[in-house]
Amino acid sequence: MSNKIAVITGGNRGLGKNTVLSLARKNIDCVFTYRSHKDEAQQVVEEVAALGAKAVAIQLDVSDIIGFAEFKQTLESTLATQWQTSRFDYLINNAGHGSDSAFADTSEAMFDNLMNVHVKGVFFLTQTLHEMINDGGRIINLSSGLTRFALPGKAAYATMKGAVEVLTKYMAKELAARNIAVNVVAPGAIATDFGGGAVRDNEHVAQLVSSFTAMGRVGQADDIGPMIAQLLGDENRWVTGQRIEASGGMFL
Repeated sequence: MSNKIAVITGGNRGLGKNTVLSLARKNIDCVFTYRSHKDEAQQVVEEVAALGAKAVAIQLDVSDIIGFAEFKQTLESTLATQWQTSRFDYLINNAGHGSDSAFADTSEAMFDNLMNVHVKGVFFLTQTLHEMINDGGRIINLSSGLTRFALPGKAAYATMKGAVEVLTKYMAKELAARNIAVNVVAPGAIATDFGGGAVRDNEHVAQLVSSFTAMGRVGQADDIGPMIAQLLGDENRWVTGQRIEASGGMFL
């Protein structure tokens, strides 16, 4: 029996990389995208192979909507040559970046950059690829704890993630006829290079995050990737349209 196949955006580092590796440990193969840092992407491919699964990295800028048609063609070719299929099972919209700016200081350019990646990118890439997902498949969109609680400097970013959470409900409703479950995973503060690595590298920030987190520490990538992999399992087929926060209990 052939492995299931996941398509993940932004799989060369951080939570995306951890998710790719977590899926590989469950014998799920991956096609993942990277915007730059081809060397990092190749290293992930090699780590997946060492785990006994298969991964292919394809360059994609998720803010470039015009490029999605070409990406679909590349994906179709990759699936045909590497897996002898035209379809895949799971889509994980993970790629993204942070932005720190007070509401009053946020420029239109900053706002539009976030919108293109986190909202338009998720909306139109899923629109482009959804017919390639097998019936009974899964879609997971990444959001943030910042849609539940507010922190200064995160207004624009959190606004985008709020849009993703609403979009997820509509995807779940409209794709349910094909038995495709669609959910949101909302991480809290995680010690990766996201946002310049502040949670990982700044001891003051890490202590502050820990102080208002029930579990008493900052999150790690290993707290998120395996959870996403588990959510994709058949045992969760009845969970759809839900926001699942994985934050260790921030601001409870």
